[in-house]
Amino acid sequence: MRKSFIAILSLILVLGLLAACTNKEEAGQGDKKDKGGATTIRVVMKDDNSSNPVSEKYYDAIEKGLLEDENIKVNFELVDLPQGNYAEKLNLLLNSGDIPDMIYFQGGDQAMADQGLLEDLRPYIKESKYLKDIVQPFNEKRLENYPYLLWIKPLAPKVPVIRGDWFNKMETSKALMENPTVDNYYAFFKELVEKQPGGDKPKYAITVAGDIAEIDYMFDMAFGIDKTWLQKEDGSYEYARVSKQQKEKLEFYNKLYKEGLLDPQYLTKQWDTKEKAFFDGDAAIIPGTAGKVIDIYEGKMVQVSGEEASLVMLPPAKGEYQGFGATDVTKESRGIAISANSENKDLVFKILDYMASPEGQMIDRFGFEGEHYNVVDGKLQLTDKYYSEWFARFWEPADYMPATPVDDTTPLLSESAEKSLQSAEEFYAEDNSFIIPEEYVANWDAMQNLYMEFTTDIITGKRPISDFEKFVKEWNEAGGEQITELANKNLR
Repeated sequence: MRKSFIAILSLILVLGLLAACTNKEEAGQGDKKDKGGATTIRVVMKDDNSSNPVSEKYYDAIEKGLLEDENIKVNFELVDLPQGNYAEKLNLLLNSGDIPDMIYFQGGDQAMADQGLLEDLRPYIKESKYLKDIVQPFNEKRLENYPYLLWIKPLAPKVPVIRGDWFNKMETSKALMENPTVDNYYAFFKELVEKQPGGDKPKYAITVAGDIAEIDYMFDMAFGIDKTWLQKEDGSYEYARVSKQQKEKLEFYNKLYKEGLLDPQYLTKQWDTKEKAFFDGDAAIIPGTAGKVIDIYEGKMVQVSGEEASLVMLPPAKGEYQGFGATDVTKESRGIAISANSENKDLVFKILDYMASPEGQMIDRFGFEGEHYNVVDGKLQLTDKYYSEWFARFWEPADYMPATPVDDTTPLLSESAEKSLQSAEEFYAEDNSFIIPEEYVANWDAMQNLYMEFTTDIITGKRPISDFEKFVKEWNEAGGEQITELANKNLR
């Protein structure tokens, strides 16, 4: 009996210790992941991380807003990525099996969608309280084609800007604004580099980040490239990047490069070094995303060079057509997705819906009271810090009117930023591109790499423009012939 009693007592002690350890572990997890019964939502976003105090403060504000306005208890956990190319680092994370509940993509999403790892957002939007009212027609078309990404922002092509004090002292400025032909742009670029506006002299007229995509927004349509697939005289379609229009444009880019008007180091530029060249005065012009990005550029330039350097937005080049390029409606090129494997899909969408509400927009669009804005006489007065650093992480619906009006002395967007959005609307045109089927994706990627390599060699003078026909032949042999046949079936 004594041995049995000792065995029973030992068992009770062991069970007690196990229970204590379990309770302690659960309590620890609760402190970390479940504040007061809140559900943890793991989020990966390009510009936010757990070591950034602004990010932490921002998501804390959303947690508080959700609780006060919707009675939803959420604890955000920001998933950090190593520094480097965001799309590549995100792809490594997701392929490791670590898939957060809410994911911001800037490329690389289609592979995840093809594996069934991203949630179809259309049923959620249909039943939403706020989002269904701010989705734009081009968003709807993209969702029908590809229902996994949501990105409700104004049309935002890359638009060129220049500091106003330089622009106002240029002899060619007036002619450019009245008739922005390719020739007038060339004359404008030449004057910028060869003369010294106000005693300053940029090293080159324009810089871009890494490739010609940003400068294409300015010049594509002037050279007749108004869509991805151009219709020829016989009614058939050809890929714009292997057309005679592309050849003429590359000749022009080579001329800019050869004469030192295009930054000779543009290939090695990233977005941050591109912007540094602009603010340092090395580059006179940079393309920036229409809207808030232009606003941030404006704030930084004024801080560096004074009010007289407020930015001037330049028009798209005018030729056979005019505009900042056709708008792709096949899918969102970036945006927010919900993991199909998340245990909290409905809750994640409620968060996305809340960010479209008046209260959510107040957090997302204006930042923190006392830092990014102050309320004076019932109106929002935006601060310099708002203009120089704040941006909306989520939605920016068209025709947004905050419940508390913004003071006229501190408008939501600067004049140049507002003009950039108006220009995007004015020149809106739909593209005729289509989603490349899975069986062609590998070939398509190889063809795009071939295109990038060739255009770089032509612009920098490593290959003569007469090699363009060789490039077209290589492009067709790499899969272009099959995809062109597919395009002609889809577009006719």
